[in-house]
Amino acid sequence: MPDHLAAERLTVHPVNAPLVGRAAVPGSKSITNRVLPLAALAKGVSTITGALKSDDTHHMATALRAMGVTVEEPDSTSFRVTGNGRLAAPSTSLFLGNAGTATRFLTALAASVDGTVVIDGDQHMRKRPIAPLVDALRSIGIDAEASTGCPPVTVRGRGMLPGGRIAIDGGLSSQYVSALLMAAPLADAPVDIVLTGDQIGARGYIDLTLAAMAAFGASAEQISEGHWRVSPTGYAPGDHHVEPDASAATYLWAAEALTGGAIDIGTAPGAFTQPDAKAHAVIARFPNMPAEIDGSQMQDAVPTLAVLAAYNETPVRFVGIGNLRVKECDRTAALAQGLNRIRSGLATEEGDDLIVHADPSLRGATVAAGIDSFADHRIAMSFALAGLVTQGITILDPGCVAKTFPAYWDVLEGLGVTLS
Repeated sequence: MPDHLAAERLTVHPVNAPLVGRAAVPGSKSITNRVLPLAALAKGVSTITGALKSDDTHHMATALRAMGVTVEEPDSTSFRVTGNGRLAAPSTSLFLGNAGTATRFLTALAASVDGTVVIDGDQHMRKRPIAPLVDALRSIGIDAEASTGCPPVTVRGRGMLPGGRIAIDGGLSSQYVSALLMAAPLADAPVDIVLTGDQIGARGYIDLTLAAMAAFGASAEQISEGHWRVSPTGYAPGDHHVEPDASAATYLWAAEALTGGAIDIGTAPGAFTQPDAKAHAVIARFPNMPAEIDGSQMQDAVPTLAVLAAYNETPVRFVGIGNLRVKECDRTAALAQGLNRIRSGLATEEGDDLIVHADPSLRGATVAAGIDSFADHRIAMSFALAGLVTQGITILDPGCVAKTFPAYWDVLEGLGVTLS
């Protein structure tokens, strides 16, 4: 069997029948990369099942090991984590690739370490902003710096996060807020985390964070819409089962819609707690998707929806997606470029909005579209959907899907899709 992850390019060939069958969706990246560090901060043994094993979670697990935590992997979807209630200063800098969740979360948690922690990433991560989180830590006396406003970040911890009030601008990413919430139970007194504005990217991920914290014994009270008070409880060990990844599920929901198929992923759309599951209701309206879609609360699903919108009956404008500019790549620009390679003029950027000028005649057409994935897993996986119904869609750097869905190409082949 060819190793699609090692290929330089991969062409997805149109299917001649609806995609029907069962498909395994990996565990949630968002939840796995929350419960791993929380289990590490507990004093005792925790078992995490249903977890995602991918580049992102590998970076998190490797970093935790470097900080004195025992992280074992009994099987392909489980972690056994043994912590002593604190993280230790690593002997070298932590390299986290392009794992945004690991980078932001560990930056805040490093404030509780007695010693210096340097957090770095690859060339893409070094372009992703982290200044709002660093500024928030500095505001409570933590010695933290990121000279470019992006990684690398240096945090000189004092062994205990101070209690008190932390103001944070969550407009660029909810991960900044989640990072502080996760660190707050390690403080020496209650911590009030307060948003400096009304805007926050993907608020639903805050709910995921609070649920994960509660699962490991932490207590957080929401005082108001943008104000949380966290008690200095520390964390307790426990077992946790991770639900499937809703962002990954969107590709299969869209594949169903495009091909008129029926793909059983083993979890009903309404059973997900992750924000991207909201995309199912939009996908279900294809080929009559709304004229305007607010992607602010389902950001990682926007690439899926944008490619699907190319085959809609009418144009679709995506709004509330300014944060897509600072993801693994500038996803709005990457989507516009890829769509316009399928057909010139298919997409237009207006400020931070993306307009997809739907063209149902692309179904069954032959094009010559080499899609630059910009090393972004979501760009690669979403544009593969176009190949299900349009001939000539080639994905460059298909191996980037290993970030969150290493088996993606195998799953498509299992459903009857031909790749070359």
